[in-house]
Amino acid sequence: MLTLDFHPTGRHFLQIPGPSPVPDRILRAMSLPTIDHRGPEFGALGLRVLGGIAQIFQTHHPVIIYPASGTGAWEAALSNVLSPGDSVLMYETGHFASLWNKMALRLGLKPEFLGLPGIEGWRRGVQADLIERRLRADSGHAIKAVCVVHNETSTGATSNIVAVRRAIDAARHPALLLVDTISGLACADYRHDEWGVDVSISGSQKGLMLPPGISFNALSPKAIEASKGAKLPKAFWAWDEMIDMNKGGYWPYTPNTNLLYGLAEACDMLLAPAHGGLEGVFARHQRWAEGVRSAVRAWGLEIQCSEPAAYSPVLTGVMLPEGIDADAVRKLIYERFDCSLGTGLGKVKGRMFRIGHLGDCNDLTLMAALAGCEMGLKLSGVKLAGSGVQGAMDFFASHLVPVAMKRAA
Repeated sequence: MLTLDFHPTGRHFLQIPGPSPVPDRILRAMSLPTIDHRGPEFGALGLRVLGGIAQIFQTHHPVIIYPASGTGAWEAALSNVLSPGDSVLMYETGHFASLWNKMALRLGLKPEFLGLPGIEGWRRGVQADLIERRLRADSGHAIKAVCVVHNETSTGATSNIVAVRRAIDAARHPALLLVDTISGLACADYRHDEWGVDVSISGSQKGLMLPPGISFNALSPKAIEASKGAKLPKAFWAWDEMIDMNKGGYWPYTPNTNLLYGLAEACDMLLAPAHGGLEGVFARHQRWAEGVRSAVRAWGLEIQCSEPAAYSPVLTGVMLPEGIDADAVRKLIYERFDCSLGTGLGKVKGRMFRIGHLGDCNDLTLMAALAGCEMGLKLSGVKLAGSGVQGAMDFFASHLVPVAMKRAA
């Protein structure tokens, strides 16, 4: 394979499903001078970001903000509501659901990993009927929590959280509902209160358009009550001190001030009513996703998610034909066209790649990325049915652009 031994000009195309590109407007906000995290100016900033992120989770209840990755927020969610040896029902939709299950084991919980067998479970969203059936069988209510991933970043499948809540209610089971929406938040419709979620988990580096380093737990009153009797060890992750200090806009330890500047700016961008608010954000992501899927269909390749109702607005997984190493294709695209694509993970490693279409993105960004993909596929010897670039162009040209997110002047 020919590699060009020079640094390419222009901006790198970061088309992985997170971390996503950070807008210049947010980078400028993060460059502000660090301030006293015990002073009144910080208190105002704290209240601003806490109020903004609550609107994005669509909740009237507390949202805890941690200086951590999404993995930290996973641990915080489990450790605040559970005790050693508790049984937890976790649903396998892909690599990240598997990692959360692994964490539960390491914390001394007893997770039961439910899902469809083999690779099929990694091509669909949560099957809520399986959860209902398992909870009905748990007549003694030994299961203390149900844990599901809203948008499985490794596969491109988005699960129906409303259906999961209905399944728990239909089984008349008191288990808490914990949902990982790390890649779903601020890309796909998500309603913490309305959907009856007890703990929602997210991170900063996806739809919020920030660098990694902030994570979240959005809470319900039921979760807060459960935390008062939970026995898993916690200190840094404990909600009680955070909830108390957050009332004044402060943290019980040194927060990541400059990332919070960026979060405040991101909330303003996402919530701006003149530019569509959250509904506009969700509409843009749905449109971008369908444009990318139009390209995959035109290529004659298979979309990783086999359930159209579960297609993700955040990313699209592209399955490659037998005998084609997807990682080698990704490497060629990176080296020749300066475009980063997501790798296949776990059970689908080497069999697919992932195209991110989230956050600070537009039609031309995606057209460039798809052109790089098409050229790379051809150079790798993949037989294509047609031009995905033309397919995406036709889609974007014939579907009006929803109101655009405001950009800095």
